[in-house]
Amino acid sequence: MASYKTGSSGPEVVKIQTKLAALGYYAGPLDGRFGGGTEGAVKAFQKDTGGLDVDGAVGPYTWKALFKRTIPAPALHEEPVNWRCLALTGTFETSCGIPDCFAGISGDFDGQGISFGVLQWNFGQGSLQPLLSKMFTTQRAIVDSIFHEQAPVLEAVLKASREDQLKFARTIQHPVRHAVNEPWAGMFRALGRSAEFQAIETGAAAEVLAGAKKDCRTFGLKSERALALLFDIRVQNGGIGPVTRARIRADFESLPSAAPDLEVLKMRIVANRRAEGAKPEWVNDVRTRKLCIANGEGVVHGVHYDLEAQFGLSLAAA
Repeated sequence: MASYKTGSSGPEVVKIQTKLAALGYYAGPLDGRFGGGTEGAVKAFQKDTGGLDVDGAVGPYTWKALFKRTIPAPALHEEPVNWRCLALTGTFETSCGIPDCFAGISGDFDGQGISFGVLQWNFGQGSLQPLLSKMFTTQRAIVDSIFHEQAPVLEAVLKASREDQLKFARTIQHPVRHAVNEPWAGMFRALGRSAEFQAIETGAAAEVLAGAKKDCRTFGLKSERALALLFDIRVQNGGIGPVTRARIRADFESLPSAAPDLEVLKMRIVANRRAEGAKPEWVNDVRTRKLCIANGEGVVHGVHYDLEAQFGLSLAAA
């Protein structure tokens, strides 16, 4: 059963914020991010309503009190598994929920000019330009409706040399903090929130997803959660090297073949072994993130995740 609390995001959270605002409990932005302001408003509503746990979370009872109907499954659950895997990793990568994880933007802190999108494609490596060019080619009307008079500027940038592209990127951001200036930051975010550009992002991630599916076959893993785990490993850690792969297989040999939770046990081994191969300063971070996926829930960077409730990623076959 779905439940929304601090760290949740998406269209359902917008509905919650809108309803609480109409009732006079919430005065913040209708941004789909369940933060402290939304939690405080929920607690106030729960306290005034009576008969509800004052926990700041919108579960089935609080939802019914707000909307007079049963809590629905999140709209995200209707998306293809590839899209849901991408959304999960994008949420980890950008620290933004849906849809803003598809619109994450950062400046030249790493020398890449601008990084944008769910997997932070960038100008420096030449990975962002093809996505933007495809949007111009296939969805020019949408580009024009978002960028207006700046659309020809961005189009000219995409046709320029890599050096000039990086120079342009650095002119539209703070030289020290590397935050992208307005109106460019807002225009790029609007682009990332569009279904059309999200489809382009999903297509650009297809090769990584195909590699993750191959890894699942290699390790005999079949679930949606396993696909999410192997995809996240490829994005954050570049995959699994031959030595780590051999150690994982050796660990698998000690597992009882008839264990009812064999899929989860295998995923935990993959998560721990890949974390061990990370740089020492990142081992704990990688382990926490990967075990969250393997176990189906956990806390990453202070946010609690429930993969099945939030992303529809379960032990069902991928």
